[in-house]
Amino acid sequence: MTALTSAARAIPPRQGLFVVTILTGSFLLFLIQPMIARFALPVVGGAPNVWNSAMLVFQLLLLGGYLYSHAIAHQPMRRQVVLHLALLAAAALTLPIALAELPPAAPGWEALWVPALFLLSIGPVFLMLSSQASLMQRWFAASPESGDPYVLYGASNLGSFGGLIAYPLIFEPTMPLHTQSYLWSAGFVALIAMAAFAGWSRWQAVGEIGEYVSPDEAEREAPAVTPRLMALWIALAAVPSGLMLSTTTLLTTDIMAAPMLWVIPLGLYLLSYSVAFSEEGHFAAHLSGIAPVTLLFVGALALSPAGQASMEIALAMAALLFLVAVALHKRLFDLRPDPRHLTLFYLLTASGGALGGIFSGLVAPVVFDWIYEHAILLIAAAMLVRPIELPFITPFLRRGGWPAALFAVAALALTAWLSYELSRAAVYGLNARVAGFIGLIACIGIVCGSLRWLYVAVLVMLMLGHLGWSTIQSSIDGQRARSYFGSYHIENSSDGTLRYLTHGTTLHGQQFTDPARKNDPTSYYGATSGVGIALENAPRDARVGVVGLGVGTLACYRKPRQDWTFFEIDRQVVAFSRAGEFTFVSDCTPDARIVVGDARIALDRQQRDSFDLLAIDAFSSDAIPVHLMTQEAFDIYGDALADDGMLMVHVSNRYLDLAPMVAALSRKGRWHGAMRMDTDDLATGLTPSLWIALTRDRDAYNRLIDASGPEWSALPPPSDQAWTDDNASILPLIRW
Repeated sequence: MTALTSAARAIPPRQGLFVVTILTGSFLLFLIQPMIARFALPVVGGAPNVWNSAMLVFQLLLLGGYLYSHAIAHQPMRRQVVLHLALLAAAALTLPIALAELPPAAPGWEALWVPALFLLSIGPVFLMLSSQASLMQRWFAASPESGDPYVLYGASNLGSFGGLIAYPLIFEPTMPLHTQSYLWSAGFVALIAMAAFAGWSRWQAVGEIGEYVSPDEAEREAPAVTPRLMALWIALAAVPSGLMLSTTTLLTTDIMAAPMLWVIPLGLYLLSYSVAFSEEGHFAAHLSGIAPVTLLFVGALALSPAGQASMEIALAMAALLFLVAVALHKRLFDLRPDPRHLTLFYLLTASGGALGGIFSGLVAPVVFDWIYEHAILLIAAAMLVRPIELPFITPFLRRGGWPAALFAVAALALTAWLSYELSRAAVYGLNARVAGFIGLIACIGIVCGSLRWLYVAVLVMLMLGHLGWSTIQSSIDGQRARSYFGSYHIENSSDGTLRYLTHGTTLHGQQFTDPARKNDPTSYYGATSGVGIALENAPRDARVGVVGLGVGTLACYRKPRQDWTFFEIDRQVVAFSRAGEFTFVSDCTPDARIVVGDARIALDRQQRDSFDLLAIDAFSSDAIPVHLMTQEAFDIYGDALADDGMLMVHVSNRYLDLAPMVAALSRKGRWHGAMRMDTDDLATGLTPSLWIALTRDRDAYNRLIDASGPEWSALPPPSDQAWTDDNASILPLIRW
């Protein structure tokens, strides 16, 4: 242990002060992430990749914070304190939190524009907060009586987890955004004061920190810092980070793109650090033993196009993220260096996190036409988790020789045959056989788990067998497409009569392949649906606007003298119609105007009294863009409509009961409304739908209700509070 001056020896540890400072900084750091995303929703929309773009910026800023911390860590203590406090004060000059003013993104440039918006909005404060945890731990270790500084990392992650949970449960439901901003800014000022006290407590410290030696004689020996070890640190940090983003994409694509769900994978990811970076480590060790087994059973769904089609499976994927992250972070903690290399360790850990984010957030959406990154990252996790240890079998396999080789070959051959049988059962929907084959292959993986290469091979064949080959084949055949806003799949029905477009696991639209029926309305847009009734009764010279093109089904309701405009945020969706994959638009509204971009922004630029009927159908998959369902958005719709104009809102959703919220918005905006649930006697090609009709003109409302044959019903009791851009919580609307 290096020699210390007598002044340094007299420095009290003041652990409580450092714990509170680290907790506060981490709480603020992860509170601002969903908060700024909520600020941005009305501007950037609700696509799942918006959050991934935000997370990429956060991870890069986190890396910058660790780089800064590492850079000043070897300066004299007093210089560190003065510089850090000065930069914190400079960052505070950018408060309160607000969005940077940027011109709207040009179509196709969202992947760069969205990160730039977040970077310019919160870059300085986020960068400084990112340095807090590692720098405070470094200062804490400057006292020879402080003990192991790594235990404070658990406090850091608990604070981070608390910030994430507090936002959707406390801040978002109860406070408008400007109140959130001022409270957060006050917390940042308080943090500066805490950092000043922490710096004052180490004012007499020497510049170099001595090596910590635990009084426990059984304390492990810290490994030597080698290039191989540093590469392993990066890999162990990168895989959970990338998995967190890919799991977020799976969850938000099929449920809802909103902070409430965004924070679940991130919260589990942070909680895994708190569990793994524990001195005791017993709980983390148990979870690490479960992880490779769970990886086989749940990872089997990773290449299935319908793998996340239920809430239960989506939650299983989230649980898998947590277990894998704990296992890899536990191994990372076990390989930590001594405190002299503290900031280097965190710097490389942050580098790994940023690399995982870059892979999932930037590279994968460009390179892959489906969410293949999730399966790739699970395979990488299988390469990194600790092997499964079994009595008798593990020693037998590790002894090697021809008996072990013969066993491995037989296991691979049996797995290959079972995988083939699994693929046949999955294609034909034989669920009982599918479950049986997955169980058998998973058992083989468990038995072979002590040989890493064999375990990984079994997992890969399991993924391929459970519809993996079908998913890959559809990509090879050009049936898949991916953009910043989602992943799409075009396929024909089993009997060939319908062509489908799916987004995530939800039907986005369909068209008959028979030329005689190709212009018939399908899916949610039948003649007895709410929107079908409204369009059939629209004036012959009506000006019609449709938010959300889909496959263009509504286009064939057009009457000869009507003027139609479609608003579509995703150029890829427009390309499906222009390339002839779906022909509703080219057959029925070839001269329709198609506005590419966020519909709310585009409608806000429209002249007043531009439309006689406006249909809001921009819900990709079951994920709803909240910014299209707020009071401010409905005011924009009202301005764009004629005085007797009709607003049609599509609220079909598996997970959220949106009708009470539309009723609340209707009451707030003084709309007259009725609801049409179309579920009975549906013909082939039609699906149940729920549409709400709103108008501010009583006569227009009466004409719609009186003219239509099918019955309309009154709106349900409204939600207690209508959504606004400042305040929108999904909790009251979830179908529990």
